[in-house]
Amino acid sequence: MNIHLNIEHILALIAGIGILIKPKLLSYIVAGYLIFIGVVGILGIRFS
Repeated sequence: MNIHLNIEHILALIAGIGILIKPKLLSYIVAGYLIFIGVVGILGIRFS
C-alpha cells in the first residue's frame, strides 16, 4: 500500500488541528500558509 502525501495536505491538517485547539490562531495560520504557497510558487519549487 503506497501513501503519497503532499506538503499542502500536511499543512492543511496541521492548520485545521491548530484552529480547533485555539481559534485565535486562524489568522496566523492562514497568513503563514499563504506566504508559504506564494514563496513556493514564485521560486517554482515542486513537491513530488
